[in-house]
Amino acid sequence: MATLKNFGFKRGSGILLSVSSLPSKYGIGGFGKEAYKFVDFLHECGIKCWQVLPLNPTSYGDSPYQSPASYAGNPYFIDPEILCEKGLLTRGELKAARHAARRVDYGFLFNERYPLLRCAYARFQGNGGEGSKEFRAFVKKGGERLCDYALFMALKVNYGFRPWVEWKSEHKNVECARKCKQEFASECGFWLWLQYEFNREWRELSDYAHEKGIVIIGDMPIYVAHDSVDVWRAPEEFLLDENYNPTVVAGCPPDGFSPDGQLWGNPIYNWEKMERDGFSWWCERVKASFELYDILRIDHFRGFAGYYTIPFGDETARGGSWRTAPGIALFTKIKEKFPRAKIIAEDLGFITDDVRELLSFTGFPGMKMLQFAFFDEDSEYLPRTYKTDNCVAYPGSHDADCVKSWCESLSREARRRFNRECPHRAGQSRAYDLIELSLSSRANLAVVPMQDYLELKNGEGRMNTPSVSEGNWTYRLCPRYNTERLKTKIRELNERTKRAAKRR
Repeated sequence: MATLKNFGFKRGSGILLSVSSLPSKYGIGGFGKEAYKFVDFLHECGIKCWQVLPLNPTSYGDSPYQSPASYAGNPYFIDPEILCEKGLLTRGELKAARHAARRVDYGFLFNERYPLLRCAYARFQGNGGEGSKEFRAFVKKGGERLCDYALFMALKVNYGFRPWVEWKSEHKNVECARKCKQEFASECGFWLWLQYEFNREWRELSDYAHEKGIVIIGDMPIYVAHDSVDVWRAPEEFLLDENYNPTVVAGCPPDGFSPDGQLWGNPIYNWEKMERDGFSWWCERVKASFELYDILRIDHFRGFAGYYTIPFGDETARGGSWRTAPGIALFTKIKEKFPRAKIIAEDLGFITDDVRELLSFTGFPGMKMLQFAFFDEDSEYLPRTYKTDNCVAYPGSHDADCVKSWCESLSREARRRFNRECPHRAGQSRAYDLIELSLSSRANLAVVPMQDYLELKNGEGRMNTPSVSEGNWTYRLCPRYNTERLKTKIRELNERTKRAAKRR
């Protein structure tokens, strides 16, 4: 497996920002001009990598880690202005679609964005777009997987977006549902076009990033949602009962931060069946991910060594238990299929010897979260304890406190360690001191959330609070972020720590 040294750069630096967080006049970030401006911003700051959160559609809870389709792209990221330039929307429709919200309002988007996209699709049809060589080639390349997604979404619309386990029996079973697809052909066409447009716009943005020397780091959640096309089209790959309900679900055990643990609710994989099939389901998913990203961060990597299961129907994670996963066998197969795969392992959380063994076997760089570094003497997250440069250092993440809030909330003992371990630079905030500590580490790659470069607090910039079901995934970057002062500050910091990329 490729280590960071094989990723094509040494001592790189990245910024973490979800596409949904980009500025936009239309209620959520997307693939329009503000995305291109952000790429320019990264380039001018000397940043090598843009790390994004999953690009999947979101559903109940708005989390990109609970998607109705692990292979599909989020239609909300399709840019209305690009559609207007192509003649698929009018100026009046574009103006009416504006939504000047400081946070992402997913309810508004669900009610307003899809009607707008349907207008664009109708014009695409009227212009003969579905008969174009490019569109037909896209659908052919997507194959059965893409067509199943379109059929699944058409059925979701037909059933008022109710979970697929509540559908009629002839639609619950994918083989039976495929026989009915002609009945839903028009609606399927809409969902096929959404994926076509999403992929076209993302590819053009990615190409622009590459021209600027920017590498895209994507994110693959370990689990998929139960109410998803993934489970609907391949229920045999999951531990389900005769009614297609999970027998056990995913989560995390109780700890000092969460006395009831975390109840995620995702179905658990049928690992024995997957191993017998040569992990074809996973190989297909990894292949699809690398069609979107240059480097892939795999979320909750420890779940490939051992995973926590909770009986379906339990209200907390207290009654769960640990099981063993065939991680070494899985990544042996992935190595055979994708020998040049560039993968980062999110190895945070309850880490045991079997997880360390799996990480060592794969050669993947793990993550070093500096916010975990000051609660124990000689913590493995302290930069001075790093045994290798084959790792990725983060001062914080999308699941953690903003660094500024974190610095202000430390206990007396943790603050004592922080003051001892993290040098203070005159005229610099303690938040930036922590950022500089991560950039100064021997880690070959260091990634900083954009909110932390802006020194935002939790109420302004926190993206997600685990175990809290509401108010997450809504952070939006202020359009006024792109100043010469900030770019100079970030570039000088990256130059000082010998991480700045050369300008092209």
